[in-house]
Amino acid sequence: MHENVTPLSLDPQSSVSSAQHAIRHIGEAALARLEAVNTAREKALAETRQIVRFAANAIRAVHRGEYDEADRLLSQAEAIHTAVRGLRETFPSLYWTGYVQDAQKEYTEARLVRALIGGTSLPTPDVLAVSEPVYLNGLGEAAGELRRHLLDMLRSGDLSAAEAALALMDEIFGLLVTVDYPDAVTNGLRRTTDLVRGVLERSRGDLTLTTRQMRLEAALRHSAGE
Repeated sequence: MHENVTPLSLDPQSSVSSAQHAIRHIGEAALARLEAVNTAREKALAETRQIVRFAANAIRAVHRGEYDEADRLLSQAEAIHTAVRGLRETFPSLYWTGYVQDAQKEYTEARLVRALIGGTSLPTPDVLAVSEPVYLNGLGEAAGELRRHLLDMLRSGDLSAAEAALALMDEIFGLLVTVDYPDAVTNGLRRTTDLVRGVLERSRGDLTLTTRQMRLEAALRHSAGE
């Protein structure tokens, strides 16, 4: 037979008072933590929006050939990017929510566009302090800006520069198409790769058509004795 165990007698008033104190203490600590998280979140949202804005303006400056202005804007974006990276240690739940990585992708794209069009060394993921999925998605986005550059070169009649842009786009696609991992690992790189494929084929068609037109115009001028 099991013996009945008589519970220890407790002072109900003392027990309730202790629980009330514990609830207040836990609640105050929880509210303080949530306030800190919310403050950090609002700050991070504002900073990531700044990164995106600086990156977009830097890309526009590159297309205008204003490389000094692009470098200035990228330096500002880099400073904020460095500050936001601190969330990884202090508030990791905020760091990995997605909007930080989106801003990093825009920053990466701008830095790669500056290098690819401006003819400088291509920065690595380590140099940019971003993950490989962010870097590869940024590289894919940069291919779209290379198409814009290609079209600008075609309009100005610079076929060699347009061909160089197409070669870079082809190289980017050749890399991205070999990355065969789940989207959960690559942050949706498959979709970016599909977009690059379409951009590449349209750009190849534009370059081919323009080249034929220019050759035809040259032949007509030659036949007319120009």
